[in-house]
Amino acid sequence: MARVLIVEDEEDIAFPLVRTLEREGYDVEWIDSGTKALEQMRSTFADVVILDLGLPDIDGLEVCQRARKEGFTGAIMIVTARAGELDRVVGLDYGADDYLAKPFGLAELQARVRALLRRTGQAGGEDGGSGRTEIAVDHDARRAFYGDTEVSLTGKEFDVLDILVAHRGKVVSRDRLMAEVWDANWYGSTKTLDVTIGRLRSKLEGAGVSERVVAVRGVGFRLEGPDDA
Repeated sequence: MARVLIVEDEEDIAFPLVRTLEREGYDVEWIDSGTKALEQMRSTFADVVILDLGLPDIDGLEVCQRARKEGFTGAIMIVTARAGELDRVVGLDYGADDYLAKPFGLAELQARVRALLRRTGQAGGEDGGSGRTEIAVDHDARRAFYGDTEVSLTGKEFDVLDILVAHRGKVVSRDRLMAEVWDANWYGSTKTLDVTIGRLRSKLEGAGVSERVVAVRGVGFRLEGPDDA
């Protein structure tokens, strides 16, 4: 199990990261200051450190630089609102392996963590070593990922997938999909939904996604994994 250390002083940012990465199967620890982070990195190895720059005691760049000088060899990903090119260059020069600007989507963060684990030799298998066989949806960015691969979808295909992912393993009725994706006052043929589902299935299969969109006759559709059949 890969170990991830989150160094972030804002709870409303840290908690979603912890929950998301724990669902990925990682051993996750959250620390809210640079001093504590350095102590932890000295005593317990972490495969990936997600490091905020705006810490209350020590600037994240100093944490990164000091950790490298003290021999820390795990991957460090800087996460910050400082999105300028100079800030990115300085962060990388100080020993960071990656740089992610706020605000960011959780799916992108997950993909970057998997990429870092592969670089450090901690990943295993085609799914990035996390055991993940599910497609991930970044609702805000309207993007879908399987591992590090983005699945290119049209607007309606994404909307359908977004709803199915939100209710993974449960049946979503045709009426609900039509009302939420098209419009409650849609007067066209409901075959539009079937065509969209067909294209979505083809794209998921083409990307190697193990989950399937299954039709429940007379009711609707369900997104299920290979072990749910």
